Amino acid sequence: MNDWIRHLETQGLVRAAENEWHFGEVLSQARVPLSSTAIAPLPQYSIMEIAGLDAERFLQGQTSAQVTLANGEFAPLTAFCSPKGRVLANGQLMRVDETRYWLLLDIGVADPLHAHLAKYAPFYKVEITRPETRIFGIVGEDAAAQVEAQLDVTAPAAWAMAHSDAAVILHHPGPTPRFMVVAPENAALPAWKAFEGIATPVGNAVWRLQDIQAGLAWLGDSQRDSYLPQMINWEALGGISFRKGCYTGQEVVARAHFRGQVKKRLLRAQLENDTLPAPGTPVHDADGKSQGDIVCAALNADGKAEVLAIITQRDEPRELNVDGVPLKRLALPYAIERVDPESMSLQA
Repeated sequence: MNDWIRHLETQGLVRAAENEWHFGEVLSQARVPLSSTAIAPLPQYSIMEIAGLDAERFLQGQTSAQVTLANGEFAPLTAFCSPKGRVLANGQLMRVDETRYWLLLDIGVADPLHAHLAKYAPFYKVEITRPETRIFGIVGEDAAAQVEAQLDVTAPAAWAMAHSDAAVILHHPGPTPRFMVVAPENAALPAWKAFEGIATPVGNAVWRLQDIQAGLAWLGDSQRDSYLPQMINWEALGGISFRKGCYTGQEVVARAHFRGQVKKRLLRAQLENDTLPAPGTPVHDADGKSQGDIVCAALNADGKAEVLAIITQRDEPRELNVDGVPLKRLALPYAIERVDPESMSLQA
């Protein structure tokens, strides 16, 4: 057991599953950001490092982001695809120095993506590693002020990054202001302790709920190589550059965009109970026909399960259910239309 986990356990940490951590009753934790600042360990994410003289050129040929936009301030969303345009991993790209990039992604796809990229790395002056880092989030109406005060940085704009002495801070949009702190393992605990007495520890499901309410899906191992980036609304979040040169899967991704051939889309919805369906749980219509699958789920402050699901597009929306429980559609906080990361970078 390392010092990070040992210290969190003194604050009541319960590791209910490998990447499901909490600090007590889940429903009460979901309510914390509504009235105060919350701090959450985020074991569901991992960092991959791509470093070397050819790091930019290597990434440019592998990912949907315009890599030159990752300039140490703007940190674009991105996707790594198969030749058939299916997402192998989606994440956020950070340039941490001139020849070194960090990629934030779901921990379940980190090893498979590492193996995939390692097939191409020998042709470039580049090294791919998994640095020892810890990740936690700050959520609350005062999150920006607290991040600035405790980490001595200027809080970054949405989808931008800032550097403290020992950490990278990311601003993710959501219904409540929130910031992610990514730190080397030896610096993570002091950064966490800086918020003690200021922020209430909560489980990582609180952050997942913010992702769901932001319409932001992180694909895990069971979902990789299944969906076009557009099926997780990636172009509406600025995660695809349609102005860059060739990358693996680009032809399929571009064709789907310009011909309007996206048959499935990410849906935000709520179940009228507190049962959390596992990723991959089928969503059915009233006739019992499968219409899609659950991506992720979390309890909201009312004790209901909110979900993201990838659902077949219909001219007339059908009534949907999960194991017989009605699925109520909820609005996404963005329009389903192309957003160019080149324009987003000007606002970072």
